[in-house]
Amino acid sequence: MTTDRQLPATRTSEIDSICYRVPLIPVLTIHNLEDAVPLCRALYEGGLTTLEVTLRTDCALQALHRLRDALPEASIGAGTVITLGQYRQAEEAGVDFVVTPGTTEQLYEYGTRSPVPLLPGIATMTEALTGWQYGYRRFKFFPAEACGGVAALKAFAGPLRDAQFCPTGGITPDNAANYLKLRNVMCVGGSWVMPAELIERADWGAIRALAEETMRDIGG
Repeated sequence: MTTDRQLPATRTSEIDSICYRVPLIPVLTIHNLEDAVPLCRALYEGGLTTLEVTLRTDCALQALHRLRDALPEASIGAGTVITLGQYRQAEEAGVDFVVTPGTTEQLYEYGTRSPVPLLPGIATMTEALTGWQYGYRRFKFFPAEACGGVAALKAFAGPLRDAQFCPTGGITPDNAANYLKLRNVMCVGGSWVMPAELIERADWGAIRALAEETMRDIGG
């Protein structure tokens, strides 16, 4: 059974163009507004051209506005979107995509008519099937390691043959390649490329180098 509201078919290709752009989407939590542009510029120059800024801090929306102006060629998304109000604020900030940690039917439905594509978060087969009814075929799998990791995604591949996932949560340099080898994984999300100590020192060169190293290690 399907819902009356269905995701336009073009939305899947829009998400694909964002998520297949790089093997890793950096998941950023911006605590200091002044760090946003130099941090994201360092990641972008290091080859990580799709960026997710989580709405976990008071300055996150301001950061998104600044990033949209400063990095027009980057794909910039709003993450940790849990309400319709936040989704609309993300739209107003001019983001390229929205990511949720988990997804209510209200968010699924709104995503079918929003001008900004949604990468909905799921943790179980049931949650994925709820999105399936709305036409979604691309999902964030979160928290990946806590919810079965690679083994879970292998299990999902059987019944959900057309689905592709971006696993996030517990992804590290040591296990990222194991996820990226799976045929139903388009990219992974992680935060190891921006260590807190480098941000505190404003060592953007080191962060750019770490992004470049990451692209060499898992970008092939």
